[in-house]
Amino acid sequence: MTPLGLKLRAMREERGLTLKDMAKALRVSSAYLSALEHGRRGKPTFALLQKIIAYFNVIWDDAEELQRLAEMSDPKITIDTAGMSPQATELANRLARDIGRLAPDDLSFLSNEVMRRLK
Repeated sequence: MTPLGLKLRAMREERGLTLKDMAKALRVSSAYLSALEHGRRGKPTFALLQKIIAYFNVIWDDAEELQRLAEMSDPKITIDTAGMSPQATELANRLARDIGRLAPDDLSFLSNEVMRRLK
């Protein structure tokens, strides 16, 4: 599941909405919406994301959060380390190979550390 998928499911369930009803309102298939929630589809188009925001009738901060989550929800990323240091290439490859073996606490720690260092 992607960060956006997790948020969409939570918003849908909080409001007592079915996947089928939401898909119909957004004019997408329920299979597509399910795949989006489960991370089997990449981030939605800008147009679909705007429909989702309108569907949930969210305020500015929540709309921005959905957009941020969409940007961080591509389940099949590519990292181009050409021209970067050997350490960058090694880190990208190590993460690609082993990220599935990390515990949730380790993932949170690493994510927070990266964000801290980028400030």
